[in-house]
Amino acid sequence: MKQSRTTLKDLAEDLNLSPSTISRALANHPAISDATKKKVQKKAEELGFIPNSIASSFRKKKSQSIGVIVPRIDIHFHSLVISGIEEFAYKTGYNVTIFQSKDSTTREKEIVKLLQNKMVEGVIICLAIETYDYDHFKKFKKLGVPLVFYDRVPSNYDTNKIVINDFESAFKATEHLIKRGCKRIAHIAGNQSTPIFKERLEGYKSAIRKHNLSFDEKLIIPCKSLSYEEGVQCAESFLKFSSIPDGIFCANDYTAVSVIQVFRKAGMRIPEDTAVVGFSNYPISRVIEPHLTTINDRAFQMGVEASKLLIRLIEDEKRTLKSETISLETELIVRESSMKD
Repeated sequence: MKQSRTTLKDLAEDLNLSPSTISRALANHPAISDATKKKVQKKAEELGFIPNSIASSFRKKKSQSIGVIVPRIDIHFHSLVISGIEEFAYKTGYNVTIFQSKDSTTREKEIVKLLQNKMVEGVIICLAIETYDYDHFKKFKKLGVPLVFYDRVPSNYDTNKIVINDFESAFKATEHLIKRGCKRIAHIAGNQSTPIFKERLEGYKSAIRKHNLSFDEKLIIPCKSLSYEEGVQCAESFLKFSSIPDGIFCANDYTAVSVIQVFRKAGMRIPEDTAVVGFSNYPISRVIEPHLTTINDRAFQMGVEASKLLIRLIEDEKRTLKSETISLETELIVRESSMKD
């Protein structure tokens, strides 16, 4: 037979106290003496009492719960963002529930529908790579549930955003290669239907133009998902060129690592023959030999700022705050893969 759950009333009867005193003692209310708090806490542990937070939420009309939709949990960037979100939310008493869209708009829409029926007070989202329409987010506004988008954010849609300047970051990375003496610089580009990767390509082109280097369209290879395997294919393509690039800027670190490994296996010296720069500062950038020059995209800080902004919006009960875009400064981390003499 299933044992019934211990209630506040059970505790009150056991300790000969009122249920309201028990409730306040468990909530660490200043009006309750330390001796009573200790006695109540001890008895609660002894009887296995678990506060009914859901019932409490309904009474307070607050769930202290945040939903987070990420494309893929196994991508280091997103796991760092989640850590940042959770770090700040935990400190302020909010619970975080994570969902992953697997970069599918269909799945993203299903998660959004689920969250609209749950008691979440706000949602943090990074768009699926194939999402171009934002109608499924509109109901949140009607429900009074604030949204904060990060990294891949909607264009032409009035909402809260946490971003970096992808154009400027890519320009910085490409210009670094130029200043190291590279004249024929290739770019492994991300999916061009995604604004952040478009911006990285434009930043690369702008640096090439600024320094009057000859522009060769063949040196740009776009990828669907910037996987390690796609990086290998790109690297093998570059090695077939009659004039092999002396610098390669990659839109992420996975493809940059592929390039280093494929080029070294083919007898190319990194950085002497070809210098390589990645993007995101994944842990692998400090493991690969030579260590990879990359852009620190401030993923953890992005999560903290998203959480901070969302909680500020949740607690702005009069809804006086307007949509806000926060742009975080990135940093070029120079390591051995680009240190040409």
